[in-house]
Amino acid sequence: MNLSTSRLQSMDAYRGFVMLLMMAEVLRLHKVHEALPDSGFWSFLAYNQDHVAWAGCSLHDLIQPSFSFLVGVALPYSLASRQQSGQSPGWQWFHALRRSLILVFLGIFLRSMGRDLTNFTFEDTLTQIGLGYPFLFALGFARPTVQWIAFAGILVGYWLLFISYPLPGPDFSYEAVKVPPDWAHHYTGLMAHFNKNSNVAWSFDTWFLNLFPREKPFLCNGGGYATLSFIPTLATMILGLRAGQHLRSGQQPSVLVRRFLLAALIFIGLGILLQVVGLCPVVKRIWTPAWVLFSGGCCFALLTLFYFLIDMRKGATNGLQGWAYFLIVIGTNSIAAYLIAHLIEPFVMGSFYTHFGAAPFQIFGLAYEPLLAGAATLLIYWLILKWLYRKKLFIRI
Repeated sequence: MNLSTSRLQSMDAYRGFVMLLMMAEVLRLHKVHEALPDSGFWSFLAYNQDHVAWAGCSLHDLIQPSFSFLVGVALPYSLASRQQSGQSPGWQWFHALRRSLILVFLGIFLRSMGRDLTNFTFEDTLTQIGLGYPFLFALGFARPTVQWIAFAGILVGYWLLFISYPLPGPDFSYEAVKVPPDWAHHYTGLMAHFNKNSNVAWSFDTWFLNLFPREKPFLCNGGGYATLSFIPTLATMILGLRAGQHLRSGQQPSVLVRRFLLAALIFIGLGILLQVVGLCPVVKRIWTPAWVLFSGGCCFALLTLFYFLIDMRKGATNGLQGWAYFLIVIGTNSIAAYLIAHLIEPFVMGSFYTHFGAAPFQIFGLAYEPLLAGAATLLIYWLILKWLYRKKLFIRI
């Protein structure tokens, strides 16, 4: 086995777990919670299948940083494979730039589904990764010191960019940007520079997004998401790059586990500390520096967990456990999983109701109908991916 190029199954399983969380939106756990509002169990599950309103984190909030982090983890393996196959630097750069453009355009295409005009938006997972990927690719050839300097520079520079932008005046209309003026998630003091739709990233988008043809002028993103988040997303990918370089460095697995767990604790602690002392809130929607640190620590923890359970223990268990295979089927075809989740849900679920009616999904009562219909749809997603896996059909960009 060539350590520099061999595929880590824990990486595929982690990616599969992330994509499963995304595909599992079809389970509609919030509808079950709405039907059973007194159940703490369904309240907990529904909370973790949605994004938090602003600061904080749910399990669902870790999907995008994990996907971005894993792009960085995979890069050292990709570079080693291309170099061993004799690809020239120019061809490698061509491939990187092509991948970047495909990701950006694919993200725009998916966000334009069902619209009368192209929806030029750059805040979703694919476009954010695509915008930052050429810079990540360049850093893949740099020394670790340069990578860490770039990481720190992004965090400090992005924080300075936000706090240097003036706070809105007393006449600012929060209603116009879809934020209640008495919103419970508004901050005061220094952290007010990171409030929803009144920050520098929002201001940039009111200029940048209106350069493109639109159905109506862009005033704000209802969720507070922003194009400029691709810059700190690059910092998340740099953390993944460092993790990937460690994984293929030949270090003892036990040493890697200890180092990754230490990194997880340090980054999570730093992210929380920045919010506690009032310097920067942990907000995914604008990818604050504190969010980079906190979510990066969570990504290190999850990578460590999958690495320990799969790659470290695979020999002891004589192969993969069933749960790992279930996730690897998804993770090895993550772009296909992403497309399936965004494109075929109406067809699959509609077909179930057309041919079988609602009765099969109501056997446990009306409250559980969305869950059972979603579970059946999710099973179809996985069976499609399993067929692609067995046929060795993988969508690569």
